[in-house]
Amino acid sequence: MRRNKRQPDTLIVSHRGAPGHRPEHTLASYRLGARHGGDFIETDLVATADGVLVARHEPEIGGTTDVADRPEFADRRTTRTVDGAEHTGWFVQDFSLAELKTLRATERIPGVRPENASYDGEFAVPTLEEIIALAKELTAELGRPIGIYPETKSPAYHEAAGLELEPPLGEALRAHGLAGPEPEVPVFLQSFESGSLKKLAELEVPLVFLMEDAEPWRAYTDEAGLAEAASFAHAIGPEKNMVVAREEDGSLGEPTGLVEAAHEAGLLVHPYTFRSENHFLPADLRSEGSERDYGSFAAEYAAFFAAGVDGVFTDFSRHAFLAREIHADQG
Repeated sequence: MRRNKRQPDTLIVSHRGAPGHRPEHTLASYRLGARHGGDFIETDLVATADGVLVARHEPEIGGTTDVADRPEFADRRTTRTVDGAEHTGWFVQDFSLAELKTLRATERIPGVRPENASYDGEFAVPTLEEIIALAKELTAELGRPIGIYPETKSPAYHEAAGLELEPPLGEALRAHGLAGPEPEVPVFLQSFESGSLKKLAELEVPLVFLMEDAEPWRAYTDEAGLAEAASFAHAIGPEKNMVVAREEDGSLGEPTGLVEAAHEAGLLVHPYTFRSENHFLPADLRSEGSERDYGSFAAEYAAFFAAGVDGVFTDFSRHAFLAREIHADQG
């Protein structure tokens, strides 16, 4: 499963599109992420009651749509356990696609991104089919490949609900010429669950094993663990702190050596998630002002580019693009 051929440039993965500028997981956000220099549209996939794959960050949609303001759906509010945590709200699996399409996206973190809230109510929840069509449209418009980078979100949870994610994902990729070694547009598939990636192996596209800085994923960071990951994935997508550590005071530390070890195992490294606001940056890179203001985001990218990462998940594709240009000029 090893992939030894390295990409010539650090890939820019438009994480949920351009959520620094538009509500996440909307076609408007994906479009802007690509136009700002992103190489891939990154999307989280969940399933509707009728088995259609749509883009939401998680199965519960109370925080990312206007469903709470829709009296006709008040009786759908319920409590479920997803990935070991209890959540109360509205869940995609309780809506048909037709019902879901009547909802509109809202900004998930308006306290940090209040400008995005001005777009609340404008955009629908997109389907995987619409995202694939957009990637092909943007590839033609921009004159460069715009790939897709879907995540199977909580796949074991969906399987237990009778809504397995992998079969419809594979069906869609095959139908649109995106399976196999030479897809029409580039494809990565990602998951935090190794079992989901193993189900997707037959599609013959690069697979990314996402890793939180917690167990059980930390067990995959040593030589033996990375060798195991390389048996079912082509890349790892670690939480940023696993690549360049944070000090106890919250400042940016030194590289951990994970990139070199992963490369030795034949794995690419695409850490997540780069965000430009003070609220998210290391303490020593924050600017004066509010948590909404931008800090020294270019310095954070520079540290990770110097560490040798092969791609970055970012909420601000334009910032990543400019930082990559600066790094290339200095290289």
